[in-house]
Amino acid sequence: MVKKAFIALIFVSVLSIGICAALDEETKTIVETATDDGNFNTLIAAIEAAGLTDDLNGEGPFTVFAPTNVAFEAVEGLDMNDTEALAEMVTYHVVDGEYMAADVVNMTTIPTLQGGNLTVEVTDEGVMVDGANVTATDIVCSNGVIHVIDMVLMPPAEEEVEETEEMTEETVGETTVEVEVPEFDMADEEEMVTDEVEP
Repeated sequence: MVKKAFIALIFVSVLSIGICAALDEETKTIVETATDDGNFNTLIAAIEAAGLTDDLNGEGPFTVFAPTNVAFEAVEGLDMNDTEALAEMVTYHVVDGEYMAADVVNMTTIPTLQGGNLTVEVTDEGVMVDGANVTATDIVCSNGVIHVIDMVLMPPAEEEVEETEEMTEETVGETTVEVEVPEFDMADEEEMVTDEVEP
């Protein structure tokens, strides 16, 4: 009897601790939650280096697609001193507003704070955001929600946009040349006719 009562007491204690932990989790901001987790140290370092800690500790709400430390290990040439590039990268993972997993699966694109759009693809194997697999969802924080992804998302480089514009200009130039060529041919034909009439 005493043993059963003791086991019941332990169960209630564990349940109480779990409830308190869940409540405590919801009172932490996105940055605090990610910091305490331990799996997002590189992301937190990038956020701090980019000077975005206060922003992501703000009222929000925000939705963050958070790459793990392992995901960052696959990124080559990440310069933690390039604050501008880090800010672009970090804000490409952040969405204005709180979107739970149930909301995300019903979307095809999601606008980011960086300005670009993330693409959402729902497959039989799960949900992908910009090619990254969503491995955990709905980590609720006081100022938004975190979804865990297995890859670092990179916004389109400015060079790619410039190259596209240059290719467009070259194509237009080639078209202009092709239109002008017949005009020169017509001029040559006129000179030939004149030469025939003069004699």
